[in-house]
Amino acid sequence: MSSTHSKSNPQGPSSSVAIHSTGNIRKINFCQFCGGPAKHEIPDGEEKVRAICTRCGKITYENPKMVVGCLIEHDKKILMCRRKIHPSYGLWTLPAGYMKIGESAAEGAIRETWEEANAEAEVQSPFAQLDIPLIGQTYMIFLAKLKYPHFSPGPESSECQLFELDDIPFDSLAFSSMLVTLKLYIEDIKVGRPKFHYGIINKRPETSPFEIHAYTLDFHMQS
Repeated sequence: MSSTHSKSNPQGPSSSVAIHSTGNIRKINFCQFCGGPAKHEIPDGEEKVRAICTRCGKITYENPKMVVGCLIEHDKKILMCRRKIHPSYGLWTLPAGYMKIGESAAEGAIRETWEEANAEAEVQSPFAQLDIPLIGQTYMIFLAKLKYPHFSPGPESSECQLFELDDIPFDSLAFSSMLVTLKLYIEDIKVGRPKFHYGIINKRPETSPFEIHAYTLDFHMQS
């Protein structure tokens, strides 16, 4: 396995991971157990500020969410969906969404492809795991094929389309994760074969989530 590190991270990968995994994603004001008001302190034996209920004393922990999806290649083209919902309404993405309790990552990616593109996907291999610490998300994208050459917009999509690699709408993509995934895929195709990629997408401070180019890809490993 090889790795590359962003020049914006002179202290190396371990520093990058530590720096970008310490912040709270959002402030919790009320206890999820009893509804009491929360205070924000570092509990004994921990290192992070947590929401602690002033009534029952329980701590609310926030865990990252897993987003799963498929990068579907068909006739040397990539299947993409135009979003019919917010955020990023009207922009293009790979079929992907939140993994649900009771399903595997691959099962979730297949389900999301059906829901967003009415397409039956056959997962071939994992392609990319991309962590985004700032928003508490991890993306797991699988390479997949169409079982049948049929697709159409689902309820959350206004349009589905197969794009030649040279025609992918990079100027109107919905998310940084999609931008990174597609760039990595194109780079792999140019050298002859897809690899598996892991990386951390660190969004630049004080930039809008919709500025999809405002990021660095750190701790990038590929095999």
